[in-house]
Amino acid sequence: KIITVYQDPVYADYPLQEEDAASDVTEGHDEEDQMYEGEYQGIPHPDEVKAAQRAARYRIFRQQEDLLANEDAEELSEQYEDIMEDCGHGKFQWTLFVVLGLALMADGVECFVVAFVLPSAEKDLCLSNAEKGMLGLTVFLGMMVGAFLWGGLADKVGRRRCLVVALAINCVFVFLSSFAQGYGFFLFFRLLSGVGIGGTVPIVYSYFSEFLQMDKRGEHLSWLCMFWMIGGIYASFTAWGIIPRYGWGFSMGTEFQFHSWRVFVLVAALPAIASLVGLTFMPESPRFLLENAKHDEAWMILKQVHDTNWRAKGQPEKVFTVTHIKAPKTAEDEFIEIQSATGTAVQRWAVRSLTLCKLVLRNVASLLSAELRFATLFMAIIWFCMAFSYYGLSVWFPDMIKHLQYEEYESKVKVFHKERVENFHFNFSLENQIHKEGEYIHDKFISIEMKSVKFESSLFEDCRFEDIRSTDTVFENCTIRSTVFYNTDLWEEKFIDCKMENTTFEHNKYGCHLDTVEENDVLIYLVSFLGSLAVLPGNIISALFMEKIGRVKIIGGSMLISAGCTFFLFLSFSQSAIIAMQCLFCGVSVAAWNGIEVVTVELYPTSKRATAFGVLNALCKLAAVLGSSIFASFVGITKVVPILLSFTALVCGGLVALKLPDTRERILQ
Repeated sequence: KIITVYQDPVYADYPLQEEDAASDVTEGHDEEDQMYEGEYQGIPHPDEVKAAQRAARYRIFRQQEDLLANEDAEELSEQYEDIMEDCGHGKFQWTLFVVLGLALMADGVECFVVAFVLPSAEKDLCLSNAEKGMLGLTVFLGMMVGAFLWGGLADKVGRRRCLVVALAINCVFVFLSSFAQGYGFFLFFRLLSGVGIGGTVPIVYSYFSEFLQMDKRGEHLSWLCMFWMIGGIYASFTAWGIIPRYGWGFSMGTEFQFHSWRVFVLVAALPAIASLVGLTFMPESPRFLLENAKHDEAWMILKQVHDTNWRAKGQPEKVFTVTHIKAPKTAEDEFIEIQSATGTAVQRWAVRSLTLCKLVLRNVASLLSAELRFATLFMAIIWFCMAFSYYGLSVWFPDMIKHLQYEEYESKVKVFHKERVENFHFNFSLENQIHKEGEYIHDKFISIEMKSVKFESSLFEDCRFEDIRSTDTVFENCTIRSTVFYNTDLWEEKFIDCKMENTTFEHNKYGCHLDTVEENDVLIYLVSFLGSLAVLPGNIISALFMEKIGRVKIIGGSMLISAGCTFFLFLSFSQSAIIAMQCLFCGVSVAAWNGIEVVTVELYPTSKRATAFGVLNALCKLAAVLGSSIFASFVGITKVVPILLSFTALVCGGLVALKLPDTRERILQ
C-alpha cells in the first residue's frame, strides 16, 4: 500500500490532530507497516540518507579535529623548545636541579634505611626471620604503589603539587616510624613512608625535563641521577656514625625505648625535608600548565625562568619577547563537579575523586594505544630486566659476605667433649663453643654473655645462672637438676628436649635487648659505601657521553657489559673479591640506569610522561622484590642460579634496548 497524507497549506503551521491525521484507508494498520513509494525500487529512505550523511560529516569533522590537534601539539612542542632556548640554561635550572636532587637523594636513602637498622631493630623489636623479610619487602611494595599512584596523578593534578604531597607523606610517616615501639606499627608506618617516597622518581625526571632544552636534556638528567648515589653515601655515613653510638637515645620506663637506630631513621629524613622546603619556592611545570590550557600561568613562569637566568648572567635588560603561546584551546580532560548549591562537600569530593581516578586509569590504558604500544612493551622489558638483576645482586652481594663470615666463624668453633666441672665460678663470656656430654656440678654462671653456645646431652646439677645475656645459645637433650635461673634471658624455647628437675626461673628478662659491643658489623656500612661510591665514574662517563654516543647505545652496551661482569662472580671466593665485583657491577650498570631514565622521559608526550614513568617504575619495584627474594634464597646453596639469572636478564634487556628509537634530536612532545 502507498499511503500519502496531504495537509492544507492554511493549516501548515498547526500540528495535525490525531483524528485528522488518520485516514479511512489506513485504519487498522500500524505506522511500522507503512512504506514510502521508492522502497520497492531499492531506494533508501530519506531519513537513512540524512543519518548516513551526518555520520560521514561527523567522521570528517573528528579527523579534521584530530589533525588540527596534532598540528597544534607539534606547533606547541616546537614553540616551547624555542622558548626554552631563549630562556637559556642558568640559575633557575641549577636551583631546581638541587631541590629535585634532594628528593631523588631521599629515595636513595629510603632504599638503605631498613638494611642498616635491621641488625638493631630485630633485637629492639624482637623480630623473627619472617618478620625481618616482611619489613624489607613492605618498603618496596609501598614504593611500588607510590610510583603508580603519584605518577598518574602528576599528569592530571600537577608535578609540583604531587611531589610536595608525596614528600610530606614520607616525612610524616618516617617521623612516626622512628617512635613506633611495636613491630606492627613500625611496619605500617614504613609502608606508608614508602608510598610517599615512591612518587619522587617518576615526578622528578618528568618535572626537570620540562625545564630543559633539547641539547641539555640528556646530560643534565644524567647529572641528576648522581643524587641517588649521594643518597647511598649519606645513608652509609650517617648509619656508621649514629647507630653504633648506643648512648644516643633515651628511655621512659620499660615501655618506651628510643635507641640510636631510631635517631638514624630521623636523620635519614633530612633530604626529604630539605627538598620539601625548597619546593615551596619552585613553580609548577609550564609545559604541564599549557597542556591544561592555563596559558597565563605558564607565560608568567616562563618569564620568571627567562628573567632569573639572564639577570644571573649579567644581562637584566634582556626582554622576554614571547607574547602568545600556541596551546590547546581547552584542557584535555575536565573535572566534573557538583555545584556548591546542588550537593554537600562530601558529595563534591567523592565526584571529583571518582572522576580523577577514571582519568588516571584512562591515561594508563592509553599507554597501550597503537602509537605507544611497542614503546611501552620495550621499556617494560628493559626496566624489569635491569631491576631484577640490579636489586637481586645488590641483596646477594652483602648476603654472600655474611655467609662467608659465618663459615669462617663456624670453622673456629671449639668443641668440648665429656668435660666435668665442679665448684667453678664462670666469670668470663662463652662464645662459639659446643659442649657435649659434659657434667657441671655446683657451678656458678654469673654476669656473663653466652654467644653461639650449645650444650648437648649435658648434666647441670645444683648450678646457678644469674644476669645472663645470650645470643644463639641452646640447651639440647640436657638434664637440669636443682638449678636456679635468676635474671636471665634463657627462656623455655632455648631448652630443647631437656629434662627439668626441681629447677626454678626467677625474674626472667622479657623482651629483647641490644648488644652494645659487636651488634653492628662495620663491614655492612663499608660495603654499601663502596658500592655507592663506585657509581661515580659511571655517572660521570654516561653524563658526558649521553649526547655524543646516544641513549640507546649506552643502555644496550652497559647492560651487555654488566652481563659479562656477572661471570666473574664465579671467581669470587673471598669477601674482598665479592666487594670488588660489586663495585665493578654498580659502576657499569649505573650508565644503563641513566640512559633508561632519559629515554623514558623522551618517548612519551607530556600528558602521559609521568604516568608512563610511574607505571614503569612500579614494575621496577616489583622486579626488585622478585629479584631480591629469589637471589637471597640461593645464598649458601649455589652461585650458578643467581649468576645465570642475572646474565640472562641483562642480555635480554640489552638486546631489546638496541631496538629503541634514538631520541637525542627529539623535541619533547
